[in-house]
Amino acid sequence: MPVRPARPSDRAALSRLQSHLPEPSPSLLAAGNEVGTLLVSTDGDGPADRPVGYLLAVDSADGGHVAELVVAPAHRREGRASELLTAYLRERPAGTRVTLTVAPDNEAARSLYEAHGFEVAGRRRDFFESGDAVVYERTV
Repeated sequence: MPVRPARPSDRAALSRLQSHLPEPSPSLLAAGNEVGTLLVSTDGDGPADRPVGYLLAVDSADGGHVAELVVAPAHRREGRASELLTAYLRERPAGTRVTLTVAPDNEAARSLYEAHGFEVAGRRRDFFESGDAVVYERTV
């Protein structure tokens, strides 16, 4: 499962993928690599590969925040989200704090993050339009 940095030619595919998120942020995706890291999981190697998942993180001097992580429904349960998260964490300098938020009832995502060493750091009330968020964090 190849993972690579996003390219400008990926924009339409990433917008389609973003539609699978319950609360997407189109403006954040549009900023992409300008605000942080935008990695894609593709359906193959080479110039004609298509993104089937992506991870978008906002990076700062004191850490990173995984803002969006999505995989197309037809490619879920293939390990793609895990590969994207692993690739992102591998790029962070030692000692970097990485955070993310997730809906409390999103058991699949919570299981993924916990399997990658993230721990619950708190809760944000009314973070999502649909309600609260669980905050996870990990130091690389």
